Amino acid sequence: MYNRILKINLPAKQSAFLWGARKTGKSTYLKTHFPNSIYYDLLKSDLYFNLSKQPSIFREEILALTNKQTIKNPIIIDEVQKIPLLLDEIHWLIENTEVQFILCGSSARKLRQGGVNLLGGRAWGYTFYPLVYPEINDFNLLKIFNHGAIPSHYTYSNPNKSLKAYVQDYLKLEIQSEGLVRNLPAFAKFLDSISFSNGEMVNYTNIARDCGIDAKTVKEYYQILIDTLLGYYILPFNKRVNRDIILSTPKFYLFDVGVANHIAQNSIQTLQGATAGKSLEHYILLELLAYRGINDLDFTVDYWRTKTGLEIDFVLSTHNEILAAIEIKISSKIHQTDLKALITFAEEHQVKLLYLVSLEPRARKVKLNNQKTDILILPYQDFLKKLWSAELI
Repeated sequence: MYNRILKINLPAKQSAFLWGARKTGKSTYLKTHFPNSIYYDLLKSDLYFNLSKQPSIFREEILALTNKQTIKNPIIIDEVQKIPLLLDEIHWLIENTEVQFILCGSSARKLRQGGVNLLGGRAWGYTFYPLVYPEINDFNLLKIFNHGAIPSHYTYSNPNKSLKAYVQDYLKLEIQSEGLVRNLPAFAKFLDSISFSNGEMVNYTNIARDCGIDAKTVKEYYQILIDTLLGYYILPFNKRVNRDIILSTPKFYLFDVGVANHIAQNSIQTLQGATAGKSLEHYILLELLAYRGINDLDFTVDYWRTKTGLEIDFVLSTHNEILAAIEIKISSKIHQTDLKALITFAEEHQVKLLYLVSLEPRARKVKLNNQKTDILILPYQDFLKKLWSAELI
């Protein structure tokens, strides 16, 4: 139903990993874009057990194919992390044949922790995201907040059962079945706890106390979510410090606004209030991260906050320059006081662009005294259109 914008264009003999959270549409994408590829789905129990017992069978099957014909399409292996030893066979085939592979999965964590062969740079890396703005023809911000951008969830008229199943069956049970957590009740409490602090600075001690576990375990649980592409740390921006600012405490955001709101039991009916404001901030961040990933760009996304409470939601930068500072306001009328953080930041840093994303109906520009950069106030849809048309970054 959706025209996904990720492009996987592999030159001869080049293979790739495609990582992404479950139900984001990886398998559908690969079957649509590579319809003539040979497809191994390790969710099929008979295939999984056969290759688990004897991974060399895979190499022998591929060699039988190459003896008969030239493989013109990459061979696709879905859920590759389920049989780590297959990567040794794939490595050998890459080195000794003309075969290409696309290796698809929801996490490389299990592979890395087991010291598994990750092909030593012989495969390019791609990330698959939930739906992004240019992929949704019937875009509706309230629907994003309540349904999220996982394709099937966004499509359903009432996604509550699907969201509940996703949280219960995947975020809890399947993460445990993969051996990533042993104490499922504590992990379930952890998920409930972080939903209420989603987009806030992380306090490991408070969450540990709420869940009845130690802070070290809490940090490990966060890392599991990050490694399985279910969340992101956003670090504080601290270049050229001229005032007391937050230096070391990260923020954490779940990978999907709808999942975050479902866990927190938020139902957002209007584009007003603190909860809607946090959801808009969350959604803009996810679009920035997806834009960066899909276009293979190298800027960082940080937040800036002083100890006196001035804060900018997102600062985009490279090693050499600050590309943009972005503030998000769920307001249809921006006042001068709403610009204070951006003005202060511009006084202390050389920044190319200053944006305030809001619900105002039209774009407008605010001139700053003694500054080369002006503040551009944009309706959120204008911001998203400019982002994905490469006019912002």
